Amino acid sequence: MPATELEVTSAGTVAGNELLVPTGKQGTTYLHLQDWLTPKLKAKKTVKDISKLVLVKGIKQWAVFEEKGGQRTVFKIT
Repeated sequence: MPATELEVTSAGTVAGNELLVPTGKQGTTYLHLQDWLTPKLKAKKTVKDISKLVLVKGIKQWAVFEEKGGQRTVFKIT
């Protein structure tokens, strides 16, 4: 399943989850999400899946990862 990086903006909270709104800009598309995740884990970077803590407006299937320092990466799964 291909995964495309998205730029998002926080729009507050809904039902206890943070609402993220895509800005329309898309980044790199990976053949599989693992293609992004594996190099991060091999480099021993701390990466946490926070997909259940956020909602992404207008996207049916997504994945959100947070790295140490609070940097988030949002993917649209197609």
